[in-house]
Amino acid sequence: MNSLNRFLFTLLILVALLCTTAAPSTAATEKATFAGGCFWCMEAPFDKLPGVVSVTPGYTGGQLKNPTYEQVSAGGTGHAESVQIVFDPAKTSYATLVDIFWHNIDPTAKDRQFCDAGNQYRSTIFYQGEAQHRVALLSKADLEKSKPFRGAIVTEITPASEFYPAEEYHQHYYKKNPLRYTYYRTSCGRDRRLKELWGSSAGH
Repeated sequence: MNSLNRFLFTLLILVALLCTTAAPSTAATEKATFAGGCFWCMEAPFDKLPGVVSVTPGYTGGQLKNPTYEQVSAGGTGHAESVQIVFDPAKTSYATLVDIFWHNIDPTAKDRQFCDAGNQYRSTIFYQGEAQHRVALLSKADLEKSKPFRGAIVTEITPASEFYPAEEYHQHYYKKNPLRYTYYRTSCGRDRRLKELWGSSAGH
């Protein structure tokens, strides 16, 4: 190998090494979307899990494009208050997220959750892809066999549709307004009902 070829070969190796070491780690992430009544209360249970990149309160499952909180909370748009979770499945599985979802809702309540009534407060697993669909169906089937409560499970399992992030003041509400958040959970009877349903495994 002459000196020019040796130089070019060395240069190629250096470039390859630089590209390898400089490339950022881009672990694949997935999305999970759940509706479980007031989205303020559904953000906190997922927020600190390993592998969870973000939890965004918003609206999904309806027909109206770019809905506002006032429109959704009034009913009639078809949307449900929801949270969309971006997560690393290598650190937290979708099955784990589904399990946490169940333990933070009342799956026996139709078109309501705790003190909030209306289709916009329904409980739903919005699956993204057939793999999530299978996990959700199996989880619900297992829960039907092992549930610690008597009521029928009426939580919906439906395909995900377009998700609209809620207004900024709803994002991380439990952190921004901890006293109001705690008062709302208590006055709405959420924690009390979760304890009745799930006992010591109730989420919060």
